[in-house]
Amino acid sequence: MNFMDIPLPFLAWTGLHLSIWKLIGWTGAFMFGGRWLVQFIASKRAGRPMIPRLFWYMSLIGSTMTLSYFIFSHNQDSVGVIQNLFPAFTAAYSLHLDIRHHGRLKSRAPGCQP
Repeated sequence: MNFMDIPLPFLAWTGLHLSIWKLIGWTGAFMFGGRWLVQFIASKRAGRPMIPRLFWYMSLIGSTMTLSYFIFSHNQDSVGVIQNLFPAFTAAYSLHLDIRHHGRLKSRAPGCQP
């Protein structure tokens, strides 16, 4: 058994069997789910539907963490891999487009060279 799959000893008294991989998977799942709260708050502040860049960062990090959990932990679940592979790619591409788009807008600001 990989050391990252061994339950953390300092949590034994709680009855929880939490390994490092489980912690990575839970953190990724909470981050991936929490991105909707970020999107909700940004939309509420803007008064219109809005997807902030933080949404894409949280999507990419969360899906990558859960993807690594399903690939490298003892669970090695192909359903989890497929379920997180596409969102990771989509988030990376959307983040790339967002960064590129905002870079173009800054270069078109008044006083900048075309």
